[in-house]
Formats: sequence, C-alpha cells, structure tokens
Amino acid sequence: MIPELHSDRILIIDFGSQVTQLIARRIREHNVYCEIYPYTKSLEEIRAWAPAGIVLSGGPASVLNEDAPLADPKLFELGIPVLGICYGLQLMIQQMGGEIEHASAHDEGAEYGRAILRVDQTDPLFTGFQETPSQVVWMSHGDRVKILPEGFVVLGTSEGSPHAVVRHKELSLYGLQFHPEVAHTENGAQLISNFLTHVCGCSGTWTMSSFVDEAVAGIRERVGDARVICGLSGGVDSSVAAALVHRAIGDQLTCIFVDNGCLRKDERAEVERLFAKSMGLKLVSVDAGDHFLADLAGVTDPEVKRKSIGKNFIEIFDQESSRVGGAKFLVQGTLYPDVIESVSVGGPSATIKTHHNVGGLPEEMELKLIEPLRELFKDEVRALGRELGLPESSVGRHPFPGPGLAIRIMGEVTKDRLSMLREADAIAMQEIRDAGLYDEIWQAFVVFLPIQSVGVMGDERTYENAVALRCVTSVDAMTADFYDMPHVVLARISNRIINEVRGINRVVYDISSKPPATIEWE
Repeated sequence: MIPELHSDRILIIDFGSQVTQLIARRIREHNVYCEIYPYTKSLEEIRAWAPAGIVLSGGPASVLNEDAPLADPKLFELGIPVLGICYGLQLMIQQMGGEIEHASAHDEGAEYGRAILRVDQTDPLFTGFQETPSQVVWMSHGDRVKILPEGFVVLGTSEGSPHAVVRHKELSLYGLQFHPEVAHTENGAQLISNFLTHVCGCSGTWTMSSFVDEAVAGIRERVGDARVICGLSGGVDSSVAAALVHRAIGDQLTCIFVDNGCLRKDERAEVERLFAKSMGLKLVSVDAGDHFLADLAGVTDPEVKRKSIGKNFIEIFDQESSRVGGAKFLVQGTLYPDVIESVSVGGPSATIKTHHNVGGLPEEMELKLIEPLRELFKDEVRALGRELGLPESSVGRHPFPGPGLAIRIMGEVTKDRLSMLREADAIAMQEIRDAGLYDEIWQAFVVFLPIQSVGVMGDERTYENAVALRCVTSVDAMTADFYDMPHVVLARISNRIINEVRGINRVVYDISSKPPATIEWE
C-alpha cells in the first residue's frame, strides 16, 4: 500500500548488521519511507521497487572472505544514489574495482568506537557542517579501503581510515567507513538528512497523518462491504490496528477480546470501557479464564505454557469469530520488524523462546489478512495511535506478552498465585507512575518466584512467597539494560507489596541486562 503511493522511498539492503533496523528508524525520522531487503534480493526486485536511493548496511563479515555476502555489481549502474555504510562501503569499493585490506595488519588500522573525522565541507553530503569540520564518529571495522576504484575521491579521513568518506566524481555513489545511524556519531542525523534531501531528492512527506489517509483508503477499497474481525488484546499494536480499521469501515468491524485469566488487574474492564463505551467499537468480550487455567494445571515448562495458551486462544477465537456472520477478513497487528527477512551471515540464529504473542489464523477459518501496521516500527505505531486519538494510557503502555501473567509466574499457574501477582504488579505500576518514571522505562513488571523465604511480621515468623521487580530501558527490545530505579521508589514499592499483598514477604530487584538475560523471565 505505502510503496506504490510514495515516490520518496529508500531501500536498505541488509548485510547482517545488528543495527540495520536503526538505519531505517533514522531515515523515517526524516519523514521518508524506507524498507529493508536482504542482500539476496534480485536486481530485478530492487529495480521494480524503484527507490529514490539505496543504503547498503554494515555487517559482521569481511569482503575478503570467500563466502562474503555480495550485491549484484550492476546495482551501481542503475543510476540510483547509493550510500554504503562500513561493510557496504567496502563492498562497493571492491565490486567497482578497488582494493580492500585487513586493517589489523597496520598500526592503528582497525577502529572500534570513538574516532575523529575530518571532512571536505564543500560536498552536499556535509551541508551544515561548516562549523564542525572535525567531529566524533563511531567506527567498527577490521578492514579498510586500500585503493579506490577509478572515479572515486576522498571526502573524509580519520586516523585509522584514510578513506573514511568517499564518493564517485560523477555518479551519486557515497561510502562511509563509520556508522551515522548510531547516537554516538555527531551530526549523523544531519548527514542522513543530507543524503536523503540533497543526493536523493526526497521531500519528506511521509507522516502519520498521510499514513492514516492512505491506509483508510486502502482498507476501504480492499474490504468493500465485507465484515471484518479483529483479535483485540488491549496492547498497543492490536489497539491501534483496531482503531485504524474502525476509522476506515466503522461497524463492519467486530473486535473479539478473550480474557485468558492471566491478565493484569482490571484489564478486561479497561478494554471494554475504552473500545466499547468510549470509541463505540463492536466488541465481543469473552471470559474464558477457567478454561485456560484448567489446561495450565500442573504445567511448569514455559514453552508448554505458551503452546497451551496459544492453542486455547485460537480455539475460542475461532468459536467466537464463526458467530460473526459473513466475516471475510481478519485484522492482525503485525509490525515491520516481524516481517523483515532477517539476515544471519554467520549461520542461523538460535531460537531463544517462542514469540511472546499468541494466537494466529487457523487454516480452516479461510479469512484474508489485513495487517495495517506491517510497514511500521513500534514507535511509529504509538505515533499513529496518537494521530487516531487514542489516549496516552493506551498508546504509551509498556509491552505485555500474549500469554500474560502465565509466563511471569515461575512454575505452575494457579488462581492464588495470579491474584498475588496482579496485586503486586498493580502496586508497582502505580508507584512508578506516581513517581513520574513510567515513560522513562521501556518495560516494567513483577515476576512471581517459585520460592518461599523466612520473614517476620509483627512478632510472628512467616514463610511466604517472593517476587522480583523487573524494569528495563531499551530502544527496540533487541538489547536492554536495567533501569536505575531511585531507591526511595524501590523502598515504597517493596513496603507496599509486603504490607498489602497477603502471601508475599520479600521483594527483589532484577539488575540483569539483555544479553545475557532476556527481558521476560520465561
């Protein structure tokens, strides 16, 4: 839907960099649409997408290796501006006839981290850099350019990279040895903006307002007068997807909310209030907690929990959706990171855990998918929700896993444990909000631990349960660090939980980062 309507679009070709998605986010911050293709995409597919510019990402491989990931050399003959970053630079230089060398063979040749870049201020790529000819950039490379191909000139140098910035004298082909997309690079955002504006000619008209107009028109055209159903969880993604589709087709949409018994305190009531009462959506709310908990009895393995909840969700959702007569489409809140073809240059990635979200489209339902958010990153979905008028409490909420509190209870899931965890979690979230810290934290939650410990309440000995508070900061959940919570807030949370939640006598704070730990405990 979006690519056909926007001539201003940039194609990112991924060579396995861990920050390729960050390149996309930086481009979109300038209101220019972009997508990520794996390096295996054919030249015909790239040409058919008709990008205004192409960015070649970095990557962990060396272009000097026999099995190095390559682009089609004719890519550089398409007449489309190209910006090669790190590995992308080295690949472009090598494939156009230049020479790359292992920088480690030279003193100070390899560069990792902070470096000082000196640039030629006269090139359009450095518009606005006049006051900062020398600046800090972020390097991460073991190879470097030894000999430039014919037609290329040097625009910037660093101590370890005599060809830190290069371009072709006649063609719009640029290469950077450093990473402009990371926050550590001074003027990185300006450099990306200059490439988009002065080199590719992009005007920056891709906004959430324009997205709404185009998405609404596209949904109406595709759906016609058919009925549509949406699995509504109350999370950011499904909420925004439902609001967008409702904007397009109104009462043709029916949302189905399944309470699996593992939700947070008052969550079902809040969903019903917002979507049915405030927004006027058709909402079918199903209380299926007993059904889910019966199937979870005795289950302690986290993967079995996920599969049990996923299976039962599909079963109940299928039953309810069959009662919506004439439904032809199913709305799903799929985001762009879910559909990007991941590149693993060094081999297949290990499976850490089944995806947090549950549910899916049973084959026998034969419904066509509507995925109105599949071109968006999470921060863009939040911006879209605000554009659609959803309250900040909905669009700004922290991520919540599909299996819910079931995977925040270590061990068997029981009604008593769920009750204790709900109350403890509600107290923690209230104190974090009251302290004005909620929006500083990517994700905050309480975990019920499968241990008991000795305590003293009054003059009596207790032997009760422990919980852990987990609060992290992150950009995209790929990596995360624990939030440095003020001790006074931690003390209030601990004191209230122990005093107000019967059955809990100990609270601990998780200070693990990701990696090596994951954000969720299961």
